[in-house]
Order: sequence, then structure tokens, then C-alpha cells
Amino acid sequence: MTIEIDIAIDSPGWSVLPDLDAIVRRSIDGAAAAVDLDAPQGAEVSILFCDDAAIQVLNREWRQKDKPTNVLSFPAAQPEGIDGPELLGDIAVALETTRREAEQDGKTLSDHVSHLLVHGFLHLIDYDHETADEAEAMEQLETRILANLGIGDPYAGTEVDEVARR
Repeated sequence: MTIEIDIAIDSPGWSVLPDLDAIVRRSIDGAAAAVDLDAPQGAEVSILFCDDAAIQVLNREWRQKDKPTNVLSFPAAQPEGIDGPELLGDIAVALETTRREAEQDGKTLSDHVSHLLVHGFLHLIDYDHETADEAEAMEQLETRILANLGIGDPYAGTEVDEVARR
């Protein structure tokens, strides 16, 4: 099954990752395969690569948190009686926060973006980390997906990654 992915790049700084399209495709396909997603052919995800200022506006408007964050997910509700592809939702990733976290954690920007995309995608399909058990299950799934992509454990050496606190 192939998920249709719409990518919008709203910040020129993302040019630091010239293979961004490939990173997105690999991350989303890897996550969908790992959870054996049963979505209809043509299911869609939209991804926005923006800056901290843009994600801060989204975070303030949708979560009442007036600060930038690394990734936000907005699961879509498919209206009944509407024909067309299933909309899974939207993911927004902020450049400055993501780059700063990657540098602080000694990760490549590419690997950290992959992690955030996997994390965001899991939120679109009803995974969450509101409780300790949910957080542990989601962390383990993310780690397994990333390992399948050849990316090391994003939680190694940290008690709780910032991504799981949001």
C-alpha cells in the first residue's frame, strides 16, 4: 500500500537536507509497514516543513502553548458520505528546534527528522503518550521502526526524549 504524501516546504532553511523527499518517503513508508496500516489505497498525509515562528503559531492556536516545538500532528477526521482518498492528517516539523535538538543529542539532522516524522505519523493513526504505558509502547514502536530504517535508538542515553513530553 502506498500512502500519498504532500510536502510543503515553508522555510528555505530546509535546503540543508536536499534529500528531504526521500527521508519523508522512507520514514512514512517504514512506519506504515511496521504497524500494518489498513488504510485504503491512496490514503494521504500532508507534511509541512516550517520554521519555529510558524510552528509556534500552530502550537498556540491548537494546543494553547505559546512556544515553538519540534513536531505537531493533526489527525484528520474523514467526513462521512464523502468519496475520495482517506486523509490521515497533517504533520508539521520546525527547523530550528529540530536542528538544535539533533545537535544537542549528537544525532544527524536527517535521523532526527526521520524520528519526528515517525512520531508524528503514529499520532495520526491514534498512538499517543499521555500515560506512562502509552509512552513506553510508543517509544518501543518508534525505536523498532527506526531500527528497520538503519537509525539508532533515539531514546538511548536519555531518560525521556523531549518528543515524548509534548
